[in-house]
Amino acid sequence: MLGALSAASATLGHKAAGWVRTMASHQLLVPPPAALRKPLSIPRRLLLGPGPSNLSPRVLAAGGQQMIGHMHKEMFQIMDEIKQGIQYAFQTRNALTLAVSGSGHCALEAALSNLLEPQDSFLVGVNGVWGQRAQDIGERIGAHVHPMIKDPGSHFTLQEVEEALAQHKPVLLFLTQGESSSGVLQPLDGYGELCHRYRCLLLVDSVASLGGAPVYMDQQGIDVLYSGSQKVLNAPPGTSLISFSDKARNKIYTRKTKPVSFNLDIKWLANFWGCDDKPREYHHTLPVIGLYSLRERLALLAEQGLEN
Repeated sequence: MLGALSAASATLGHKAAGWVRTMASHQLLVPPPAALRKPLSIPRRLLLGPGPSNLSPRVLAAGGQQMIGHMHKEMFQIMDEIKQGIQYAFQTRNALTLAVSGSGHCALEAALSNLLEPQDSFLVGVNGVWGQRAQDIGERIGAHVHPMIKDPGSHFTLQEVEEALAQHKPVLLFLTQGESSSGVLQPLDGYGELCHRYRCLLLVDSVASLGGAPVYMDQQGIDVLYSGSQKVLNAPPGTSLISFSDKARNKIYTRKTKPVSFNLDIKWLANFWGCDDKPREYHHTLPVIGLYSLRERLALLAEQGLEN
């Protein structure tokens, strides 16, 4: 077979080889877009929504740095610095702390797809869009989802949560700290302790609130906390921050089934981000430039100080 292919290649000669190798050998059906022949034009605009938000000159400059490889030692150093910055922003000592390559939605999906297995009981506080999204993802995973539904503009009290915990005996409770669709701030003091009393993990969405409202992950007993880069933090969209307590880590590492997503498999990501004390293995190509900017924004936060 190999001999026949070699003979055919010799017979066809350079003409056939050229047809395979160049786009000029065949008429193109789609011309170059006229719009792409013009310079990129971005208006100057003051962004006052929940996010994305305007970038500081220092964060913009970080995004203009030269590209390096995602497996280079210098990139690993940047990743380690980002981890430390997230631990500071979240006020946690959790070893399993990293950035996800994707917006806050990816962090939410990473949390749920790693913590929940089919048939798990999942309690969701639904008082806006983000509770609705968590409910949807939980249903796709095959969990038994129990929504606590309140009108937009309301938050969940400790009494309401305890009644639902006692009734549904969930393995996980989801609450949104800053519900950007309605502008509600969910109190967090006491909810972690309450969940643990019922052997339930607490997952909190702080995408719209981190940096704008106090959060103390370890002190408040939050088992999984995630946020986005583009809201109060003022970094470019496309990366998200997430951290897991030892209890949450144990839930992930003792699963009976693999997570439904390979791309968001926390065991792989933990290794890639140097969270498991093992040699790092390639998992995916990181958004290198976006991580430069995230690192610089976390540096600014550390310099300013959370207390300020």
